[in-house]
Amino acid sequence: MKSAGIVILIIGLIFMFYTGFNFVTKKKVVEIGNLEITRDKNHFVTWSPIAGVILIVIGGGLYFYASKKEN
Repeated sequence: MKSAGIVILIIGLIFMFYTGFNFVTKKKVVEIGNLEITRDKNHFVTWSPIAGVILIVIGGGLYFYASKKEN
């Protein structure tokens, strides 16, 4: 339980500082025989830093709950 709390806490920190990422896919536009024309398309994935704060609170709560339960 403690380790799960630490992992969630670290994921929350990452979510808070990195609020998104993008990736590129290639889309085929035209294909005529051996000639192929492609286009790069950017895809953006974003989230609110509030999601990171929520994960930090949940992870901290799990960690402290597990610590109190052991004693």
